[in-house]
Amino acid sequence: MRILVINPNSTAGMTAAIEIAAEAVASPGTEIVAQTSAEGPVSIEGYFDEALSLKGLLRTIHEADDIDAIVIACFDDTGLDAARCLTDKPVIGIGEAAYRYAAMIANKFSVVTTLARSVPALEHNLKRYGLYGQCVKVRSSEVAVLELESNNPAACAKIDGEIAKAILEDRAEAIVLGCAGMANLANSLSHRHGLPVLDGLACAIALAESMVKLGLKTSRLGGYAPPPAAKLANAFRTTEPQTLTPLSLV
Repeated sequence: MRILVINPNSTAGMTAAIEIAAEAVASPGTEIVAQTSAEGPVSIEGYFDEALSLKGLLRTIHEADDIDAIVIACFDDTGLDAARCLTDKPVIGIGEAAYRYAAMIANKFSVVTTLARSVPALEHNLKRYGLYGQCVKVRSSEVAVLELESNNPAACAKIDGEIAKAILEDRAEAIVLGCAGMANLANSLSHRHGLPVLDGLACAIALAESMVKLGLKTSRLGGYAPPPAAKLANAFRTTEPQTLTPLSLV
């Protein structure tokens, strides 16, 4: 089984960390193919960055060969619906995977993410997935995505503090870590706080493996129908801007 794990931002160091974390939870015989997006921002923190990352993400999926499933390693589930239109392979967003697992092991959970500007997008996704009622709160740690690359002690302390607040103030029964860069913190934080702490990347790898084993594919009907061939052929073509001749008013 080959699972393509895409980092939708352009920071190769984060892709390397994601690859290590994905390989650590993958089953024997599962090959993790980790790729950095073909183009995009250095980090994805909010709506603007999401929009900038879409073309590179979709191009990476379109050009992928011999893949059984795809994991989008951005907690915003960047481009998830559009990606499902490009392939009949299972496409898993790490945000959705973590939420769905959390909903099955706890009555209510809180999310601890990076910056405050990312919170509305995560709340919108929770509503779309029908899980907003089980999420007590989406908390921002005010840790930038790229701070997580070096296991900055101050950044880790902020995340730890938000988990403590979620348990005390939200009465959360589980915590979802809201960034792929937090993947290596889940086990230690779970042990420290005495409750399930879910890493979306691990959840997505497990879910992707299960879907492949079950022979499940993305529906080609309705919203996830593939784009028309003519549109797909031109989707990733680089074109020069055209200069339009002004209309004469005479």
